[in-house]
Amino acid sequence: MLLYVHVPFCRRKCGYCAFHSEVPKGDAVQVYVDGLLREIALWGDRLGNAPVRTIFFGGGTPSMLPARAISVIMDRIRKAFALDGAAEVSLEANPESVASMDYMQTLLDSGVNRLSMGFQSLDPATLKLLGRPHSVRDAIRTFELARTMGFANINLDFIWGLPNQRLKLWLDDLRAIVKLGPDHLSCYGLTVEECTPLEQDVLQGRIHLPDDGEQGKMFVYGADYLESQGYLQYEVSNFARMGFQCRHNLGYWEGEDYLGLGPAAVSTLFGRRWTNPTELAEYTRSVDERTIGHEGETLTLMERVQELVMLRLRTTRGLRVKAYRELTGRDFLKDNKSLIHALHRNQLVRIRNGYLSLTRNGLLVSNAILERFFSEMDALGIGQAPDAVAADRPPEGTGA
Repeated sequence: MLLYVHVPFCRRKCGYCAFHSEVPKGDAVQVYVDGLLREIALWGDRLGNAPVRTIFFGGGTPSMLPARAISVIMDRIRKAFALDGAAEVSLEANPESVASMDYMQTLLDSGVNRLSMGFQSLDPATLKLLGRPHSVRDAIRTFELARTMGFANINLDFIWGLPNQRLKLWLDDLRAIVKLGPDHLSCYGLTVEECTPLEQDVLQGRIHLPDDGEQGKMFVYGADYLESQGYLQYEVSNFARMGFQCRHNLGYWEGEDYLGLGPAAVSTLFGRRWTNPTELAEYTRSVDERTIGHEGETLTLMERVQELVMLRLRTTRGLRVKAYRELTGRDFLKDNKSLIHALHRNQLVRIRNGYLSLTRNGLLVSNAILERFFSEMDALGIGQAPDAVAADRPPEGTGA
């Protein structure tokens, strides 16, 4: 099982972000930590010391928590679950919030062995535009400190397709990043999310984004450059040196069960999915009343099939066509024969060793390709027939 811990606090809200986070007021951090510790204990009782092989502290900004709080949370997790001795434990951080030796040492002592820092850009003007609270110099110094302190697995987050950014600027950023020598890079195309300040700036013409052609070049040429430097693309937005793929995220893409802890965290266990209450007061009340997780819904066969296709085709390995047959009793290649032929002619997909995967150009337009596959599924009526037994059966390997 994968364990995700959502920390809903940020020093300030970035203009492009649509994730649940807030600037903490009063005793909000302590209320959150106390509630989280109770939720961990509750799930430990419910699941009976279930095995956990990865932990991911996400947010928000997990590094806004005191280092001692993270240590206490890790201790409670070890008491409630059977934590794998070789577990990958990731923590997302803003550079300025972990820039002390004491903080990093406490993280290491608590068991955090993978640091994921949100650089987003190495251009000072862009950082200011995005509302990031750190400078380029702060970010680089924090990375170097993390290395000195002993973090041997560091990811850096960057965004491409930013306002006023062009291909050359993106490639210059990548060259500077590679010189630092991170183990993993997450490179996300900027998405204009609804109800964010960025959306308003774009709609009212205050900000102009690169056109689709320029963004396509950033994605393709950027990935080509990273692979030439030893960073293998293993998912739409993720690149890693050999052996440094994020095991937690790979688990998501492979459809493993995961338990989400904290406000707004999502869980999928035994074929059921639920989302924790978003507001802190409602979240802690649901923990205390032991109702958290009771509102989940059983995933339908159609939902499970669509997720299988969507998540696997995000990865460069692709969809194992046998997995589709095992879930549906049908042949994916035959169900989508005409579409696959058209995609293959345009060099957007490849079929190899029982896997269908998207090429780099295919990954660039993956959303449109997935919509076509989903339309084919709807036309064939896949998942619409009663399948109560399959839907209610816990996934293999859960131990249930």
